[in-house]
Formats: sequence, C-alpha cells, structure tokens
Amino acid sequence: MRNEECGMRNEDWAAFREEIHHGKMFGVLVVETPPSSSLIPHSTFHTPHSTLHYLAAYSGQVCGRSDWEGFVPAVFDYLQEDGYFKTHEAEITALNKRIERLSNNDARMELKERIAQLQQEMEIAIAALKERKTALPTGQGVHAEEIEAERIRQSQFLNAEIRRTKKQFAARTEELNVRLQVLDEEIAQLKRERRSQSDALQRWLFSHFEMLNAQGEKKNLLDIFADTVFKLPPAGAGECCEPKLLQYAYQHNLKPLCMAMFWYGESPKAEIRHHLHYYPACSGKCKPILTWMLQREERGERIEEREYQLQKEERGERIEESIPILYEDEYIMVVDKPAGMLSVPGKTDEPSVLDFAKRHCPDASGPMMVHRLDQVTSGLLVIAKTEEAYHHLQQQFLRREVKKRYVALLTAPSPFWESRRGLPSPISLPLRPDPLNRPYQVVDQVHGKPAVTLVEPLGGNRVALYPQTGRTHQLRVHCAHPDGLGNPILGDELYGQKGERLFLHAESLQFNHPKTGELMRFQSPADF
Repeated sequence: MRNEECGMRNEDWAAFREEIHHGKMFGVLVVETPPSSSLIPHSTFHTPHSTLHYLAAYSGQVCGRSDWEGFVPAVFDYLQEDGYFKTHEAEITALNKRIERLSNNDARMELKERIAQLQQEMEIAIAALKERKTALPTGQGVHAEEIEAERIRQSQFLNAEIRRTKKQFAARTEELNVRLQVLDEEIAQLKRERRSQSDALQRWLFSHFEMLNAQGEKKNLLDIFADTVFKLPPAGAGECCEPKLLQYAYQHNLKPLCMAMFWYGESPKAEIRHHLHYYPACSGKCKPILTWMLQREERGERIEEREYQLQKEERGERIEESIPILYEDEYIMVVDKPAGMLSVPGKTDEPSVLDFAKRHCPDASGPMMVHRLDQVTSGLLVIAKTEEAYHHLQQQFLRREVKKRYVALLTAPSPFWESRRGLPSPISLPLRPDPLNRPYQVVDQVHGKPAVTLVEPLGGNRVALYPQTGRTHQLRVHCAHPDGLGNPILGDELYGQKGERLFLHAESLQFNHPKTGELMRFQSPADF
C-alpha cells in the first residue's frame, strides 16, 4: 500500500503505518458493477467479458478510526465524539476509576494490612504455645505418676490457652473484617453497576449493526447470533474485513465475486499470523455473520435420498481400497492413513478410518480408535479390535509409553539447523483452543495445557518431530509459532499457507502389544 493510493497526508500515513506494523488483518473484495452504476470503487481492471473493481478493508480500527480514506467504512460507526457510545463508554470508564480508587485507598489498604498482621501475630502466639506443650516433661523414675499428672494438667491448660488465643484474635480480626466489608460492598456494587452498563451498551451496539444479505434483507447481530451456541455476539463482531466489505458491496449494488484476507505486520504472541499470508474467516466471530450475509435463494435440485445412499455406499467401498493395513491380528490392527482422510467421522459424510475399521472388522468391540491424526496428516494409526485392547493401549498413551516419530517438510530451509543435525531440541509452548475460531489452537502461557515437542533437523527444510505430549495441532503450532520454529509446515492452510497437501507424516510408531506385551515397532516412510 502507498499513501498516494489511499489519498492520505504524509503525517497520517506515518501514523497509519506505525500502528499496522504491529499487526492488522486486511481484506480485498473483487466486485462487478452494474451497467447503470456511477460508483467507482478503489481500483478498476478489465477482463475479456466485464469491468471489475476491488474494495479494501481492515479489521477493527486503525489509530482509533474507522474512516481512513481508501478503505470501506465501518458497518456502524459508533466512534463519534459526544455520540451515544462514547458518552456511555465514558461513564463506564469513570466507574472503573472509582473502583480503582476505592480498591487502593489508604483506609482499605491499612485494614487489609492490619488483618494480615493479626493473622501473623496469631500464628506466632499459637506456635509458641505449641512449643511449650511439646517441651513438657514426661513421667520417669520414682515420681513418674506425679510428673505425668502435672504434664497432663499443663497440656490441658495450654490447649485451652490455644483456643482462647484463637478466639481473641478471631474477635479482633472480625471487627476489622466488618469495616473492610463495608468498603468492599461499595466496590462490589460499583462492579455490578459497571457490568450492567457494559452489557447494556454492548446490546445497544450489536442492535445497531444491521447486516444486509444478498437478497437485500437486514438482520442485526443480536438476531444473527441468537441461534448459535454463543447466543450473544462476541466483542468486535461485525468489525472484521469480511462483513465490512460485503455490507459496502450490498449497499452500493455491487456484485461480490471473490474475497481474501491477509495479515500485515508482526505476528501476535498467542495466535499464529504471518506477514502477508492469507487466512480464512474466523468460525466464532465471522462465520455466523457471513452465513447470513451470503444467504441466497436456493437453486438447483437436491440429491434424492436413494441416490445419496448409493453414493455413500460407493464411498464406503472405496475406503477399503484406500487404507493399507501394515499388521493385523485378533486384538489390533495398524494402518497407514492417507492424507485427507478423517480419523473418525465428522459433521459431514466424508469417509474415515473408523468407518473402514468397522467395515473391515464387523465383530470388533469397543471404541476402536485409540488415537487420531489430523485429517490432513498421513501416517500410522493403531486400532483396537477388542475393548480390553483399547483400554490397555489407551493407558500406554496416557503414561506416554507410546513412541511416535513424525517427519515434516517446512516452508523454508533453515541453515542454522545444519550445525545441529542429529541433536533434538525441545519446544515447550502451552496450548489451548481458540473458542471463537475452532479448530485453531493458540499459545497461552497462563491457561494453556503443557505441550512439548522434540525437533531433530534432517537437513534443508526436512525435520523429524517427536511429540512428548498429545495436544491438538501441537506439531503444526510448534513449527509455525514465532516462539517455536517460526517456520510453518509446508501446505499448512491453518498456520501457514495452503498447498497440495500438508507435508506431515507419522512415519514411526512403537508400543507394547496389549495381549502379549511384545514390543511392536512399525515404520512407514513418507512419500515426500
């Protein structure tokens, strides 16, 4: 982007560039204008059959603004000074400041300090009494009975003294807690008021985001999200590139043809975003909105139920031909899953390894699938044919006794690794799901679950990966994240760039046979 393309002054362009350098999602929508339209979008280019244009957008705001020249405006501009949103936002900010002042005022901090001090004094006093009790002499020799009787009497006295001490300190602490509670209740009331005002302001905001669809109908965000698992729109809903671009196109009678979003600038710490890489719309925040906005009248014929069932049966027959079986006995089966096949059935009717296992082993019992591979990952899977074998293998996975080795091709070669060839290095980045953008995983040092991978450079852009834990997308995130290898696996459309396939293959699997205890080793060299 150049400032002359966006019509910005040099000083504005400098501020714009400074902010987006820290990371921002941009989008482009290619549109076709009707013959009668006098609107000229941001750029024009010609094809053999029509004149096309493109629109540009950015997610959220840049420098607190939604109106930068050269980009489509916000669906609903709520940032006007002295407007409804800014006025009520200022009231919530004032509440925040009051809560902060009350939380940190001298009287409250002094009470908390005095309560902590009393607790410490009580612990010291009780420890001294217990020490006196421990030091009491025990009865020995000629006067043993008298000494023992005196020890019991003193012990009872000290026990009573401990109870009295606790009671005295509890009374003094209670008096301070009552005074502290008065202050805390005022803070709690202000927090309840803040929550109420914040919720009301959010609902007001979402009710004013009225999204158009391809048929010219309107629906606000509250109604769009009412039928989703979220029930309410998440913060920032309606402010991403995709809704902005489509809204502008529909408002100006432009025909959307294709759209793409890309990340510009530094990668964030949690989620994986690479400079100038393209990314799909997030599932939690944008998917419900886009489902509504892209809604069109149904056209075409539906597949008849009988025909659909025949297609399903044909898919099932093709499954049996597509999965090589490396080993099988009456307890287990080891297969080589091809890339692109699900491990277990998903929301669609795509064939899965479990479908194959049930068809191939109709008498098998139990859940069968002990572990899984991502749909786009190829390689070795062990399947249990009995419930006993399933639980035995599952325990081996839980105890981390199963050894797995993956091989991957990374997006770019890393010369630095040549000197470390044959020396596995650990990557430890805790992971958790992104609830608003499943199935993506994000790095979270506070709430993430431990995830450890050993990486062995094999030369060029080829590496061996040894997962020490089994988190979802662990290998893919550890390769792509800047605090990991910072080098996505080739063909990773979630954390890198889409390609002909994900070049990740589970080539080695080692475990103990669930019945005989024999050490089982399997190899499946990658075909890349």
